[in-house]
Amino acid sequence: MGTLHINGSKGDIAETILLPGDPLRAKFIADTYLKDVTCYNEIRGMLGFTGIYKGKRISVQGSGMGMPSMGIYSYELITHFEVKNLIRIGTAGSFQEQIKTKDIVLGLSASTDSNWAHTYELPGSFAPCADFDLLLKAKAAADALNIPVHAGNIVSCDVFYEANPQWWKKWAALGTLAVEMEAAALYMNAAKLGAKALAMVTISDNFITGEKASVEDRQKNFNQMMEIALDL
Repeated sequence: MGTLHINGSKGDIAETILLPGDPLRAKFIADTYLKDVTCYNEIRGMLGFTGIYKGKRISVQGSGMGMPSMGIYSYELITHFEVKNLIRIGTAGSFQEQIKTKDIVLGLSASTDSNWAHTYELPGSFAPCADFDLLLKAKAAADALNIPVHAGNIVSCDVFYEANPQWWKKWAALGTLAVEMEAAALYMNAAKLGAKALAMVTISDNFITGEKASVEDRQKNFNQMMEIALDL
């Protein structure tokens, strides 16, 4: 039996899963990189696949946009399907001039403007962070592929179209590298439920320079990020 949002039975999904936001990106990864592929999920069009990469079983699942969507999928993957390693691969906007479009960022930690952590009823603030083992393996995989990466704090925000155009500058002043919309929920679910998680993002635009990656650039460099994630 599956869950409300994911078809399939236990065993249909590998212990390690890649989580792009876009379900069509999940299909692209399965079609391009995996062998002996099966599609285990089509509910709400959020496609999920399991296949073989370099002799190892791996799954890839669309996770949607925003922390609520990532929270649902990561929670069900961990609790029902017993997934152990969850690797988000997505895009982000850079807050730092030296982190340019097409660069890859590993999220050491994920700050957030969301009230997600209220569910844990903590007596203070929680700092969501990546699994250190996955982080080291990602850096080693990137080095082996001769792909440079940055690592540091990123921020997961609930609002894509902010009313204040200067909103990002206070995050940048504290050294935050980039903004995306899912990592903090993934890290908190993994921490609470005993799984390992890592978010890696490709920079699609830079808030300081105004630079934006072309569709072709995003495709090429997203592929580099996929290869790092798969080689973990």
